[in-house]
Amino acid sequence: MYSIGETARDSGLGVSALRFYDRAGVLVPDRVDPVSGYRWYAPGQLDEARVLARLRRAGMPLADIRLVLAGWTGADTDLVRQLLQAHLRRLEEGLTDARAEFSALQALLDQRENPMTSPRTDTAVRLALSGPRLAAALDAVRFAAGTDPELPMLGGIHLDLDDGGLRLVATDRYRMAVAHPGAGGHDGPHVRTTVPLPLADAMRALLDGDQEVRLVLDGDRVTLEAGDRQTAGRCLGHDFPDYRRLVRLPAGRRALVDVPAFLEAVRTGPVREQEGGLGALSVLEVSDDGSVAVTGDGAAGRDFVAVNRAFLLEALTAGARDRLVLEFGAPTAPLAVRRPDDEHTFSLLMPVRLES
Repeated sequence: MYSIGETARDSGLGVSALRFYDRAGVLVPDRVDPVSGYRWYAPGQLDEARVLARLRRAGMPLADIRLVLAGWTGADTDLVRQLLQAHLRRLEEGLTDARAEFSALQALLDQRENPMTSPRTDTAVRLALSGPRLAAALDAVRFAAGTDPELPMLGGIHLDLDDGGLRLVATDRYRMAVAHPGAGGHDGPHVRTTVPLPLADAMRALLDGDQEVRLVLDGDRVTLEAGDRQTAGRCLGHDFPDYRRLVRLPAGRRALVDVPAFLEAVRTGPVREQEGGLGALSVLEVSDDGSVAVTGDGAAGRDFVAVNRAFLLEALTAGARDRLVLEFGAPTAPLAVRRPDDEHTFSLLMPVRLES
């Protein structure tokens, strides 16, 4: 007999996935301890688990998987072959449809001169900023910047300057952070540019005092002057996505958390492991009294939100407050981490759909 941990390790399915497939009647363990509830799998079921893992990676619907496993060990394999061929045809048809849609989108993009042109100005824009506030803003967003070479437009910190002041933004698709270093009163042109991460880090290294600094945006170059020191470089030649569309979220349930205690709860609390390289997940349960608990057994529902644990720890740390507000919307909506004293600085974490 194989334990559930051994079956998970040798099949490529997570322990939580095996529990889910047991509850769904897809792969029921050969024996369940009546006292502890621990699951044990027969040797033949390990092969079935491996087949199941392959079918799930191929995206086969659960109803078809159930039939495939039911016929896998039988003498007549016609049904299994037909199910495999039918799913392969669906995948091919879906890929054809997807190619057609993407071709149409590419054509629409080609019809536009530059869909996400960052406004530039021929006149250099100079901003006087508080060094500590700019340093705090960089710290608040740096963790969310992208590092994927396939998406170079996300590999920096975006500077967005308009009459509402300067905002710093970073995102890697799975999380986003926005900060406002306090520069207001700008009545010049709307300027948007993205500072590559090495230059952003060099800028942060200059901000080691309490003095006022000057930020100069001149075409595709940015310069930061701190006393008699400065760092400068070229901005990214890619357009940053319209982040303002992504931060328009309906109001959700809010919970005020004590950050040191909540950090410890997340670090030491239970996690959920899921397929697909999503990492360890923290499942957060919101109670009616506004408290938040870290649980390992949450089922999909409006009171449970699952997020990448490492991302959550980084967002809580970057919040730089003893108390932060967690805002929960629908299970499919981003989890917002907000400062109670600063509405302009916040981060968003994309949720992960729970398998169960």
